[in-house]
Amino acid sequence: MRRARFLLVVCWAAILSVALSSCAKKGTVEGGRKRVTVVTTLFPLYDFARTIGQDKVDASLLLPPGVEAHSFEPRPGDIVRINVADVFVYTGRFMEPWVADLLRSLANKTLIVADASEGINLIEGTGEHEENESVAEATHPHGGMDPHIWLDFSNAQKMVDTICAALVEKDPQSKEFYLKNAEDYKRQLAGLDQEYQQALAQCRYRTIIHAGHFAFGYLAKRYNLTFLSAYKGFSPDAEPTPRDISELIEKTKQSGVKYVYYEELISPKVARTLAAEAGVQLLPLNGAHNVSRDALARGDTFLSVMQRNLESLKKGLECP
Repeated sequence: MRRARFLLVVCWAAILSVALSSCAKKGTVEGGRKRVTVVTTLFPLYDFARTIGQDKVDASLLLPPGVEAHSFEPRPGDIVRINVADVFVYTGRFMEPWVADLLRSLANKTLIVADASEGINLIEGTGEHEENESVAEATHPHGGMDPHIWLDFSNAQKMVDTICAALVEKDPQSKEFYLKNAEDYKRQLAGLDQEYQQALAQCRYRTIIHAGHFAFGYLAKRYNLTFLSAYKGFSPDAEPTPRDISELIEKTKQSGVKYVYYEELISPKVARTLAAEAGVQLLPLNGAHNVSRDALARGDTFLSVMQRNLESLKKGLECP
């Protein structure tokens, strides 16, 4: 039913897009030269695109500030925005399963589409929560592959390369500009990766206990940590059962940790229950799918969000 409703929206928006695309003015003009319009699905992609493109790019984010990414489906206006853009960047079919149907409906034949998961080895969900087939399909679309690829900073560097290549394809005159900015940013990501490696190498605790959805598998694997979540699967729509919560409370008590993590932009109800029952405190951990309106206004970046995450991890895992 949900997919049928989405297809109706796509069809309606496609009709409107055809009507608008012939008169739509792609990009804004600065100094007589058109800026490349880039529409992105998630905050990391938006931040990567605007960092690489700077004043040559007009980057925008489909997600409204503060909206949780997993429950998002594009509205007719969003589909029109994509149809009149120069470049569309999405995370991949495991994060945005609606993209395939949308792309088939677009009239814009010159649109450059960048799948940011290209060239990245995806990992599967852990066996921490076994599920029956119907539940697995609902919570782990497309076979249970983890779509949170940006939380491994080596993956983030590959995503930067993919976005850079799309910008170069659309605007080859600015190739050296984009390549330089991409290399500069990849050096910052590599530096952040090294900072995480050093900071998390000698922590008293090695288990991240998270009262949000299963988003930090890549981060945990990268830094040799264990990640436990109350939620089954990668979507916060898959509510944990009382048994799931009870089991995580027991594991929290057994682990000896003094902190568990809650997810920004997600209701902290489960986190508060877990903290109260296990006798621990709460710390934030941001999956960076999106940021709040206030965070966007104050200029938060992917790097600044990840720096705050590192401080939370160091405190919660008791790292020297």
